[in-house]
Amino acid sequence: GGLQNRRLWVRFLPPVQIAKSMAKNKVINYIKDSYDELMHKVSWPTWAELQGSAIVVSVATLIIAILVFAMDEVFKGVLQQFYKLF
Repeated sequence: GGLQNRRLWVRFLPPVQIAKSMAKNKVINYIKDSYDELMHKVSWPTWAELQGSAIVVSVATLIIAILVFAMDEVFKGVLQQFYKLF
């Protein structure tokens, strides 16, 4: 419990309880604001836009993988020729 003023019958909360209450309110407000933003302010892509983006990412990933594979094969061949010298 908190401290009491016997004359006025007023109850004072200790600073630790006030700080905990304020921190709890901040977390609750953050969650409410985040939910509101995600539901009402964010413009979500359509299904067709998601499919188009997925195709672009997949093609780019495939191209990069092929380039890395080619570079790996070139370096492997160069190093094999180098090691044959010794």
